[in-house]
Amino acid sequence: MRPAVGFDLDMTLVDSRPGIHAAYRALTAETGVWVDADLAVSRLGPPLRTELREWFPPEQVEDAVTTYRTLYPDYAITPSVPTPGAVEALAAVRAQGLRVVVVTSKLGRLAALHLAHLGMIADELAGDLFAEGKAAALTEHGVEWYVGDHRGDMVAARTAGVPGIGVATGPCDADELRDAGAAYVLSDLTGFPELLEKITVGRGAGAG
Repeated sequence: MRPAVGFDLDMTLVDSRPGIHAAYRALTAETGVWVDADLAVSRLGPPLRTELREWFPPEQVEDAVTTYRTLYPDYAITPSVPTPGAVEALAAVRAQGLRVVVVTSKLGRLAALHLAHLGMIADELAGDLFAEGKAAALTEHGVEWYVGDHRGDMVAARTAGVPGIGVATGPCDADELRDAGAAYVLSDLTGFPELLEKITVGRGAGAG
């Protein structure tokens, strides 16, 4: 199995804030329970249930999760766009002969809709995982570097024993990512191809 670079999805590869904002507004309209969409999209990263527990009584959270995920394809996919440099970052991985693995807290089938809509191809996709929970997927799929925008992503990389590459395009700034264990921090993915070239020197990444 060729080595891989792993990527988080929301605010790493995809700026999903416009679509998720629309989905939360639709959830409020459907349930009558107010969700502050502006606040919710400012802290993307943790699992959906974590956010919905802020707005729904405990006994209603699971129904809210189901409703949100039903609404999501109609509201959240089309408005979302690649983050700066994301398309080029994936191309750089391919150019090095490496595989692309996406490991995200988003449900896998919803993550797949984002990737398909934006023409982003992943060799493997693992969803519904966060922080330490991502580590097993990183190991299983041969990920040698993991790129993410959240502290939890750096925890995932550290738990899997691989370098974490932080991108300050989400809710966590560069210092937070470093404090969480990032080996490298970028302002966004536009700097990723150059970094990848440096960190793969001498590793034979492009072989086979």
